[in-house]
Amino acid sequence: MSVSGLCQICESRPAQERCSNCGTLACEVHFKETMDLCADCASQAQPDPGNDDVEINRF
Repeated sequence: MSVSGLCQICESRPAQERCSNCGTLACEVHFKETMDLCADCASQAQPDPGNDDVEINRF
């Protein structure tokens, strides 16, 4: 996917990816490629150690 502009998280590096959940443009540092999510969404999607369910707010 081709994106242009700055990372919307750090606002200093070029964006290379777009989050599949929220659409945020993210640089390689703030994008979790294995999850196809920005760092913010990926941190929300991390399962609770005591809970097997992964909850993420999809739009």
